[in-house]
Amino acid sequence: MEVVLADALLARCGDPCALLRAMCAPLSAERAEALRLLLQRLAAGGPPGAGEAEALRRAAWEVALERCRPLLRGGEAAGGAERLRLARAARGALRHCVQLCGAPLAARLARDALAELAVGGGPGAEAAVEALVAAAPRLEEPALVEQCVAAALALLREEGEGEAAALVAARLLPALGGNGAALRRVWEGLVGGGGCGGPPRAARALLALSGLGEALFGAAALDARLCPRFWRVVQEGLTERDGLCRKRGRYLLQRAVDAAASQRTELRCPPDGGDDSSLFWWSVEKNEKLLQFWETYILIMETLEGNQIHVIKPVLPKLNSLYEHAISGKKGCWLFHPSWHMCIYKRMFESENKTLTKEGILHFLELYETKHLPNSLEFLEFVIGPLMDALSESSLYSRTPGQLIGACPPLGLRLQKFLATYLMLLPDEEKGSFLLKFIQKMTSRHWCAVPILFLSLALAYIPACKVLGTDGLHALRDVLQCTMITHQILLRGAAQCYLLQTAMHLTDVEKVSLPEFASFLMALRPEESLRRDTMLWMELCSWLQVNDRCFRKSVKLDFECQKMSSLCLYVRSLVGEYLKAPVTERENCFMPDWFEAKLVATMILLAADVEEMKNKYSGESNIEWIELKAFLNPLLDVLMKLGSNAYIPTLKTDKSLQLLLKLLQTRSLKCSNPQDDGVLIFIWKSLMTPVESILEFVLRQLTTHELSTVGDLDRCDLYLALIPEVVNLCLQVSWKKVPSIKNFIFSLTNASIYNLQKTNCEEELKLKEQIKKVVSMASLTVVCEVMNQKPEVHLESLPSMDALKKFISFSQFNRVLKKPSYVEEKSSLCEETTSQGWGKIVARYVHDQWICLRFILTKFHTAEPVLEDKLLESSLSTVERLTKILQAALEALTILPSDQVLPVFDCMKVLVPKLLDSVESLCMEAFDLAWKIISSLSNTQLIFWSNLKAFVQFIFDTEVLAVAASAKGQAYIKIKEIIFKLIDMSTTRTGVFNIVISHCCRSWIFPTFDDRSALTNAFLNAGNYCELITEACVFGTVFRRDQRLIQDVHAFIENLGEKCAANIVTESTNRDDHYVRVCAIKFLCLLDESNISHKMFMEDIVIKLLDKDELVSRSRTRYYANSLQHRIKNRIWQTLLVLLPKLDQNFVCETLNKVFQAGFGNNQASVKYFIEWIIILSLHKYPDLLNKFWDCFCYDEEKLKTSICTFLSVLSHFDIVVQNTSEKKPALKKALIVVLQWCFNHNFSVRLYALIALKKIWGMCKMLHVEEFEALTPVVESSLQQVENMHGTGNARRNWQRIQDHFFFATFHPLRDYSLETIFYTLPRLSELPEDEWISLCKFDRFTDIPLPPTFQWYHSRTELLDLKPSDWFQQDMGSNAVETDSQTEWTDVQKKIIPWKNSTPSLDLELVFQDRAAKLGKSNSRLIVVASLIDKPTNLGGLCRTSEIFGASALVVGSLHYIQDKQFQHLSVSAEQWLPLIEVKPSQLVDYLQQKKTEGYTIIGVEQTAKSFDLTEYCFPEKSLLLLGNEHEGIPANLIHHLDVCVEIPQQGIIRSLNVHVSGALLIWEYTRQQVIKQKQQK
Repeated sequence: MEVVLADALLARCGDPCALLRAMCAPLSAERAEALRLLLQRLAAGGPPGAGEAEALRRAAWEVALERCRPLLRGGEAAGGAERLRLARAARGALRHCVQLCGAPLAARLARDALAELAVGGGPGAEAAVEALVAAAPRLEEPALVEQCVAAALALLREEGEGEAAALVAARLLPALGGNGAALRRVWEGLVGGGGCGGPPRAARALLALSGLGEALFGAAALDARLCPRFWRVVQEGLTERDGLCRKRGRYLLQRAVDAAASQRTELRCPPDGGDDSSLFWWSVEKNEKLLQFWETYILIMETLEGNQIHVIKPVLPKLNSLYEHAISGKKGCWLFHPSWHMCIYKRMFESENKTLTKEGILHFLELYETKHLPNSLEFLEFVIGPLMDALSESSLYSRTPGQLIGACPPLGLRLQKFLATYLMLLPDEEKGSFLLKFIQKMTSRHWCAVPILFLSLALAYIPACKVLGTDGLHALRDVLQCTMITHQILLRGAAQCYLLQTAMHLTDVEKVSLPEFASFLMALRPEESLRRDTMLWMELCSWLQVNDRCFRKSVKLDFECQKMSSLCLYVRSLVGEYLKAPVTERENCFMPDWFEAKLVATMILLAADVEEMKNKYSGESNIEWIELKAFLNPLLDVLMKLGSNAYIPTLKTDKSLQLLLKLLQTRSLKCSNPQDDGVLIFIWKSLMTPVESILEFVLRQLTTHELSTVGDLDRCDLYLALIPEVVNLCLQVSWKKVPSIKNFIFSLTNASIYNLQKTNCEEELKLKEQIKKVVSMASLTVVCEVMNQKPEVHLESLPSMDALKKFISFSQFNRVLKKPSYVEEKSSLCEETTSQGWGKIVARYVHDQWICLRFILTKFHTAEPVLEDKLLESSLSTVERLTKILQAALEALTILPSDQVLPVFDCMKVLVPKLLDSVESLCMEAFDLAWKIISSLSNTQLIFWSNLKAFVQFIFDTEVLAVAASAKGQAYIKIKEIIFKLIDMSTTRTGVFNIVISHCCRSWIFPTFDDRSALTNAFLNAGNYCELITEACVFGTVFRRDQRLIQDVHAFIENLGEKCAANIVTESTNRDDHYVRVCAIKFLCLLDESNISHKMFMEDIVIKLLDKDELVSRSRTRYYANSLQHRIKNRIWQTLLVLLPKLDQNFVCETLNKVFQAGFGNNQASVKYFIEWIIILSLHKYPDLLNKFWDCFCYDEEKLKTSICTFLSVLSHFDIVVQNTSEKKPALKKALIVVLQWCFNHNFSVRLYALIALKKIWGMCKMLHVEEFEALTPVVESSLQQVENMHGTGNARRNWQRIQDHFFFATFHPLRDYSLETIFYTLPRLSELPEDEWISLCKFDRFTDIPLPPTFQWYHSRTELLDLKPSDWFQQDMGSNAVETDSQTEWTDVQKKIIPWKNSTPSLDLELVFQDRAAKLGKSNSRLIVVASLIDKPTNLGGLCRTSEIFGASALVVGSLHYIQDKQFQHLSVSAEQWLPLIEVKPSQLVDYLQQKKTEGYTIIGVEQTAKSFDLTEYCFPEKSLLLLGNEHEGIPANLIHHLDVCVEIPQQGIIRSLNVHVSGALLIWEYTRQQVIKQKQQK
């Protein structure tokens, strides 16, 4: 219409130039759009006369330079939407001006624009680019063209996201490309770098190349398909994170393939880099195969855009067909460059959908198991780069739903096979470099625990081959040192084990020296992985033995040395160098690093074990230990001289004692008896010789002024650590040295007490005096600990012990040391650089005081009063004395750091029970302060768990609990408060409740009476604090996915057992939440119903659990499956089922009503099974309660509608119920009457349950030959026969079969299947509870804190039940055949959301209005116009826009174009507005618009129900149809209905009157399209 009006205006006006000038002043948006249209018509018109043409050129020149250019310089953003319209119109007008004026105006615009670009950026640069866009097609001067191209490329390479660069890529370069003189130069700039500056960013290059699409393929002078750089840009685009870049990459690929298929010419892109295969080629002979390959490739890339796994997964098998086409079977080489396949995988790896990422990784890893792929550098780089980046995501290592807990996840298994296969297929010369890069990649970032574990496991499973040299060993060490600092201990230890195995399997020992390998071993932590009592140690010994003479020699050896083992020779030199002190040594106060001692000790033991292994293999029975003697002799020489030679250098003594300590801490090999460990026994016997010398030296050092600086405190720790080890050595080897031990302890105790009691007369203490006090107190601490740990030595009989008791009892608590006011000159160096501050020293001093006090309180608290009176010769009474100690303990808690409070907690455990009655407030303060310390610690701190254990032992000490409960005062309330605080803490700190419940259950069921407790029954505490057991029975949170992953990986490592050394070395923490319930259940299993206390406790627990169930049911009447409410109820009934056999008849009779009431509730399936099981067992054991059960069927149907199935299920096991009944016939009669009435219920499920019960009961009646029921025989038999044959193969028949096959009715036996495994593992699994609710029997076995009695019979499930798979009769079958064969067969039909390239040209001309842009696409021949001006909801408009675009409507008319900017519109339209002409017609303008369209031949069709409306199924749409859609609420207004040619309505079958307007419109648009498609086919 606008074109018609413009042509009419030009025809009526005699002077077009005057018309143009009139339009320009003033130039509003409407005038500018009219001006653009007039110029467009003038440029499209025929050639005017010479004079008229010149005048027109002058007018166009004037409009271009004086109107359009100034408007463009003003920018678009300043004035909002109005300004945007104005600028768009000015751009269009400028293009048409250039068309009218030709090359002169183009040259003028280009020069002006280049001058502006030379000045700077901003809006001026954008305006200059717009001017160049208009001028580019008409430029003729070669120099000017060259300048324009150079300027464009310079802008394109600019950093940042400038508008000018985007305009250059989107419009200027395509425009210049349209100029034949500039095309080659533009091309070189885009893909070749264009001289300086390098190639532009891929996103901008893709945008420009998409615009040049018409000129890129098939031209004689330029064919992009022959340029490797072009294909690299396309591949980069295919894997970009930006969706628009990927779309442009696919567009260019599709254009290139389409051009090759249509041209049918031979072409081959030259090889890129070192790879021989071509990035793109085409052959006339293989045209069909090539077309099939690329169509499949583009289909896969398009499908990956959907990001929906159910759409993508069926397409993945097509990847296999790509490989079949891509590899030449004869030549064994790549026909298609492998980088194309890498693009697919990289796209999958970077997907936001982690399931898709995982599928992509698994598919890639599977390639080398199923395909024999030729070697390619692209694959190698891809594995090290994108693949390893993707493997760093922990969530990918989760188990599949069908896998058992503790199984290796699929990705872990696939990774092992892939790495082994891939490495074996690599050429030998490339294996080492690949593995080195692979391991170095593991150090290039901070990996999480799970990925590093499975990568290490995969490396360890590579078959042995010698490929790693020194660099590889260093890389493995870097992995150990750099990436596993904060990981969970078990996972960290397991990874260390696998990395050591990797080193043994893959190291080329000829390239590595023994010192280098020993240095690698030191990166392993003995407390986490490599320890002598593991299989890994033996594997290492065996490897060292095999490779002994193969290691690279660091120096030339003489003939004698050549006969010796390389390992022994190295260890000899290592020990000699270690103990060699510098000739000119200056006394140094610093201790040497422990690394060397650890290295020497480890290598001595390895060498000794290797020698013993050799001797065993050679059959020698009498081993002389020559080499081990040679290793130990240098050490023994030094140790023997310690006692007598006071001039041995300090460094040498330190090193010798460090090595001695490491050797004494050696564990025995993995054998039944340590006495069978020959190496260890020989070392012990050898070290017995210098014991007196060592003790004499240590005594001298600790009791004289030898230790006088802060730095000497580290040395003090070394000496003190030696004392218990030496004592243990003497007890293990020979008691002959025990007198020496006693003399040493006697002298050390007396000297230490003397040093502490010694008063200093000087006003200011010297540093060495203070250090001596610290050393003396630490010495007394060790004496106390040795006496406590080694009672067999009877050290308490020494005369010095009385002095020790007296000194500790009468000493002042929390004595602190004043910081010396000056430091002696000779020790200043040590003081300034020491790591220990004076505060740490004082804290240590106070901490040691409390260790000594703890020893006295715990060791002598049962002493006779006479002895105690002698000990406490004071005017203070015992209570006052203990109160004073407790006050001091509270003070100590405030001044000591958190890692030093353990002995204070232990002392408080002894003090509080004695003082709770007399000074309760002080005890309460102790509780609060202790809790404050624990709650302030983070569970990631190592001290948290040790402090927590001490806190629990204090608060939940048997006597503390008993005294608090007997008084029922504030302390009792406080302890219960702490219980719930700890439970609350457990929800965020897994493992807290485990420590509490384990301690309490052990102390209550296995009490120890070796302490001061006056109680006769520790079990009374269980009754007083039964909340602890109740909460433990239902404990467990719903874990996050990442927490479940860590637990699964822990279970996998634990299942490996001894195969993984980390399981042996690391302490089992039992921090799994399941262990809380396991502990509580095992505790309940140990209770004896004949014990009155136990019986009362169990009944109390049952009542509390039933109340809790009722509370949960009331709090939420409806709850989701597997929600926390569901899980709690499930755990409640599991516990009740465990307790049921221990309850007597009277109690069961009292509580059965509550069980029935729970059955009436709206429960999930798993809870119902447990309730039904409890009812069955209760009625079986106590048949007298059957009458109570019949009462459950007497309620009205409203109450029973959700619960009757529960009680009918009980009747399905009626043979078990009446097994102990003497008179079965009355019970059967009653059951039959009850069941028959429910067989005719209107609810189908109820009828099924009733029929299954009827089948069971009727079978029992027939077996007993009950004559009374003969009259019912025809009715019952016909009912059962009818249900067996109902509805053929329909749903009713299938559901009847399913309920009969369901485990609860077909296999489950309430008596034979009563076991812990059924209750906690089998039934939850069959009930489809999540796996974290299944507690396997192995967890009951592993939790050894509370052992079950050997006679415990209810343990294992029957095999018949264990072998069943979960499937409920009312749910779909689990795992259909289609799912199982998904990964094996290619689907014949897949979703194909792919658009032909002709319809998917990227958005190049962003400045065009929507009509121009869509018209340029040339995609639609449809004559359908959809008018939605009456619709005002953006969601409906967005949906209509999408539907109209998909079915090719020629235009969509809306009330306002502002809707396009609405987020809801854009969400529904998914960019359809960019590809569909949108026209704005306001509702007030609709009448005129409809009349206009009528004149153009359109039929106006209203979508409305009227008296004369046509049925949609009967109406034939004309080709030129206009659909008018009504408003969402009011439909089409009455004033518009009479303008309609016809009304069409959609036939309806339902009650609701109308459809959503978007749905209505979509139905009509589709019906129009369907009819037109049929017509076109008929015409053809």
